[in-house]
Amino acid sequence: MNASASRARRARRTPALVAGAVAALLVGLSACGSSDDSDSSAASSVSGGASEGAFPAEVATKFGEVTVDKRPKRIVALGWGDAETVLALGGQPVGASDWLPFGGEGVGPWAKGMYEKKPELIGTMEPEFEKIASLQPDLILDTKSSGDQTRYDTLKKIAPTVGVPKGGDQYKISWEQQTTMIAAAMGVPEKGKELIAETEKKFEAAAKAHPGFKGKTITVGSRTSEGFGVYVGGTGRVDFVERLGFKNNPKAEAQAGEGFSVSVSKENLDLLDADLTVMTPIGIPATDISDDPLYKAVPSVKAGHALVFDDKDISQAFATDSVLSVSYALEKVVPLFAEKVAK
Repeated sequence: MNASASRARRARRTPALVAGAVAALLVGLSACGSSDDSDSSAASSVSGGASEGAFPAEVATKFGEVTVDKRPKRIVALGWGDAETVLALGGQPVGASDWLPFGGEGVGPWAKGMYEKKPELIGTMEPEFEKIASLQPDLILDTKSSGDQTRYDTLKKIAPTVGVPKGGDQYKISWEQQTTMIAAAMGVPEKGKELIAETEKKFEAAAKAHPGFKGKTITVGSRTSEGFGVYVGGTGRVDFVERLGFKNNPKAEAQAGEGFSVSVSKENLDLLDADLTVMTPIGIPATDISDDPLYKAVPSVKAGHALVFDDKDISQAFATDSVLSVSYALEKVVPLFAEKVAK
C-alpha cells in the first residue's frame, strides 16, 4: 500500500483557478502556432515503432470512448507505470510522473537506458496542469490512477486523455489491460499483443516450475508510518501472485471495499496469516516490520513462511506492475517465494 496513493482516495483537487490558468496557457500556446518544422521536431519525441496502426484509434475508458485522431508525437504519461509502458511499446514520453519515486528519469532499473531524452517530471496525485500544457502534448495517458472526474476533466482540456478503464478506479488495472489501452492509443495494438503474450509465457513458465504455489493462500501486505495494510483482488500485486497459482488471503478479501487495500490494526495482525506472508516496507526500514514483536507472533511468520522485502529494487518492481517491471519481479521474487513456501 503506497502511502501517497492511499491519500488519492481522499483527494479532491483542481479548483477553477487552476483550470483557468491552464486555459489561458493553452490560448497562448495556440497563438504561437506550429509550423511544419515544429511538427517535424515533435515527431522525434516518439520512435518509429508508434507509426504503425490505423487512425483514428478508439480507446474505451470509464469516461467513455476516447478518440486519438492521428499518431501521437508528444505523449505525457501520468498514470502509475504508464511511462514504462510507452517505452516498452517504442515511444518516448515528453512528460511523465514518478510515483514511487525513482528519481532520475522516473523509471525503475528495468527501464534504464530506454529514454533518449529525460522527460519533464510531473507531479503524481496533484500534477502541475500548467506544466503539462506547456509540453504541448497530443496525448495524455492516465490509465492507472485514482479515476477522479475533476482530474480527468482538466486533463482532457489540454489534450485527448486516456483515463482509467471502467472499474479501474483507485489504481485497479492490470499491466495487461494497461498495455492494451496504451498500445491502442499509440497505434501499435499488435506490438501490445506481442508484449503481453511474451510476458504471459514467463508467468506460465514460473508457475509450471513451481507447482507448490498452486492453491496456497498468500497475504500481500505492507507497512507505512501509518500502520499495516493488506492488498485485495484487482490490484497489481495480487494479480501477480494469482498468476503464479496463489490464492489471495480469503479473510482479507472478505473485508475488501472500493479501495486497493484494507487497513490492519496491531490488535488484528493475525489477519496477515496465510501459507505465505509477503510484506513491503513503504517509507520505513524493513526492520520496522521484521523486528515487530506482534508481527513475529503471526503464525506464518513464526513458521518461517514469511518474507519482508528489504531490497528496494525488488519491492519497487513488485509494486510498479508494468509490462516491464513484472518480468524483473518474476526473475527476482519467484525464487524468494519458493524458498519460503518450501520451509
